[in-house]
Formats: sequence, structure tokens, C-alpha cells
Amino acid sequence: MHNGKPHFFVGIGGSGMMPLAMILAGQGAKVAGSDRSLDSGRLPAKFDALRALGIDMFAQDGSGIVSPEQVVVASAAVEASVPDMVRAADLGCPRLTRAELNARLFNAARMSIGIAGTSGKSTVTGMIAWILHSLGRDPTVMNGAVMKNFASPDAPFASALVGGDELYVSEVDESDGSIALYSPHVAVLNNISLDHKSLDELRALFGDFAAKARATIVNVGDAESAALATALDRSRTTTFAVEGEADLSARNLSPEAFAMRFDLVTADATLPVRLAVPGAHNVANALAAIGAVTAAGIALPDAVRAIEGFTGLRRRFEWVGEAGGVAVIDDFGHNPDKIGATLDTLHAFPGRVLAFFQPHGFGPLKVMRREMVEMFVNKLRPDDRLVLSDPVYQGGTVNREVTSGDIVTDIAASGRNARHIPDRDAAAAHLVAQAQPGDRIVVMGARDDTLSQLAASMLSLLERR
Repeated sequence: MHNGKPHFFVGIGGSGMMPLAMILAGQGAKVAGSDRSLDSGRLPAKFDALRALGIDMFAQDGSGIVSPEQVVVASAAVEASVPDMVRAADLGCPRLTRAELNARLFNAARMSIGIAGTSGKSTVTGMIAWILHSLGRDPTVMNGAVMKNFASPDAPFASALVGGDELYVSEVDESDGSIALYSPHVAVLNNISLDHKSLDELRALFGDFAAKARATIVNVGDAESAALATALDRSRTTTFAVEGEADLSARNLSPEAFAMRFDLVTADATLPVRLAVPGAHNVANALAAIGAVTAAGIALPDAVRAIEGFTGLRRRFEWVGEAGGVAVIDDFGHNPDKIGATLDTLHAFPGRVLAFFQPHGFGPLKVMRREMVEMFVNKLRPDDRLVLSDPVYQGGTVNREVTSGDIVTDIAASGRNARHIPDRDAAAAHLVAQAQPGDRIVVMGARDDTLSQLAASMLSLLERR
């Protein structure tokens, strides 16, 4: 699919860029890239892992772009004034966005499975990847998160799986509208809620995506998705729901600390399932994955047996450790649905929740302000503690109309214990100082891989108390 052309990734360390670079390199293309995190010395292990795959790394100063033959792939965070982009324009290099490249690979496959929805995309993608791989289907998979099943000392950043060219599995992104580029054979629609766009925009984007598929797997336990399903061809639609009426239904949920049992109920059978990941939201994710692989030709009992071996994604309710009776958990929660699901999972067991949240941008805070505040007010318990730091900022111009302080003011006005501490190290230290035996500290946020380092540092602070 790369047609023998060299590719240069500007922002190669991004969660959507790195797996694509890995896939192209695995398919034999010559790949190089740059990243401002590399220039600043952040996350060196990530760039060492790329070098180990034969990918050349350059400073983001234009030095890596040397030929008009290079296809330059730029992440959305890269501005036209970045030296690499200036150099690419001077040489007349062909340009692709991350989504355009991924859509080309996706649409060229004989069987493509696209996973859409505001929440759960990466987990469903990882579940599908593991089921298909473990059953010998040799999929190529593009994910936005590290899949623990495929991670190893030699492949610590396994957000991609390089398989054959017959079957391509990918999460697809609605935040920038690029979901419109994909023409799936199997479409998964997990849920629809606010994150980056208005609900009217999301309904149109997800509806068009689902309508293009030969088979669509829809969560009718989600009100917005259920409404969209009424416009789809029923003969090409498989519905799923947790504790609801659907083609695939989950009943008798039984939570464990880091696992979940349930019964999978269909018109023809009831099958017991034990997931090695916790939370009712992961039961919904499992139903989505099982629906997708059965639409791709996997027998239901085989899919159920395989999914029990799925071990999760990095930064999805990931256990960091425990010290002094206080547990530390690292989580990707960043919008109301994701954060609410994480808090529900924690509240299934005793103990206070001490939550640290770093918003993933000022823009999302503005879009989701009301929904974010309502979620925290409804999901936090009176003895829980919440601290927001300032949003992640990685350069460029941003509108700071709504801040973390505004969110905290709204939450505190409703009687919940919330504080704004702008510096995240100070915020982390504050929560550690508050922690008591039996508490759970959860670190939440997206678009910043160093949050895992912050979670590890909080565990170290607990150990030294």
C-alpha cells in the first residue's frame, strides 16, 4: 500500500501516528520521523523502540526531509510553521494527514473492521485484535493505545499489530471529522456522547459511517446509538446491550476487583464469560468486539473463549501498585463518559477515591463544561477528593476561555470536594498527602504519555511516607 515510497512522520510519537509508522515499517516501507518530545528529551524509550524497528529519527528542524519523493505525514498538532512542514512545502513533498494514510490502508483491505464511538474504541479494537490473532486470522491492527497482549520487552509500545493484508482493524476518529474517510465492511458503533463536537455533528458522522457498512454492530444500551440504529437496515445490523434487550445481551454481571463475570445471552444460547478487565463499560466493549468478529466469520463460542484471554490496554484502569494501603491506578479517562465509567468501577468496592485529572485541552473543556461538571457532581461521593491541574499544553495557539479553575468552581458549588492546583506535580503531592489506608488514587487524562510517569511518581511518594 505504501507503493515503495519513503514516508516521513512529523509528530511520529503521537498515539495515532506511532502505530501507523510501525505498520508501514513492518510492511517494508522506508520510514523516518521527528517529534518535539524527542527534541525535548521526553519519553526516550518510545523513540528508542521506533529506532529498533529500523525507523530513523530526526530533530524537528527540517533535516529529515531531503527529497520530494518523501510522503510527509503530519499529525493534527503540527502547525505549518514547524521547520519540517516548511521544508516539505519548499520541496513539494506529497502530504497526508494521519487519518488519510490510515483510511487508505483500511479501505484497501479485503475485510475491514472499523470501531467508532466516543468511548471504548481502543479497548474494543484491542479485544478484536486479540480474538482474531489468537484464532489465527492474522489481522493488521491500528490502535491508539498499547495492547498488553502484544507488548513485550522487545515491543514495549505495541499499539500496532502487523499481520497480513487481508484483514485490517482500526479505531476511527470522529473528533476531526475524519471518520468520513472510512468505508468499513464491519462497523462498530459503541456510543455517542459529547467530546469534541456537538451532538448534531456526531449523529451525522456516526450515522453516515454506519450506513456504509455491510454489517453494523450497535450499542442499543446507549440512547443516542439506539436512536441511530432505527435508521439502519435491520438485516445488516447486530444490536448489543448490557442488561437490555438486544441480539447480544449481558446479564448477571458479577464484578471482581480487576475482572468481570457475566452471562452472554443470545436468541440461541447463554454462555458464561469472564473478562480479565473490570467494569460494566468493559462488558459493553466485549459485546461490541464479539459482535464484530462474528460478523467477520468467527464462531460465537470461539470468540467467547478467546476474549477471556484479553489482558487490557495500557492506561485503561491500569494497576500501578500499592503502598501503605493506598492503591494507585493509571487511567485514560478524559471525557464525561470515560471518567464516569472509571469512577463507577472504583465505587463498586469500598474506599475513598482520590482523583487527579489533567484535561486534554482547553477546547474540550469549553465543549463539555456542563456535562463534565454534572458527571463529577453525580459520580463523586461526599468523601472523595478531586484535583484538577491545568490542561495539557504542547505548543501552539489555544483559546483559554474555559479553564480547569472554572470547572472546579462549578463542581465545588454543588458541594463536592474539588480543588484546582495548576501545577500537576503539586497536585499529585497534595493527593498523596491526603491519602489514607484503603484509598484509591486514580490518575486520569489523555494526550500525554507522561501521565504514567506521574502515577509512578505518586506511588514512589507513598512508599517514602
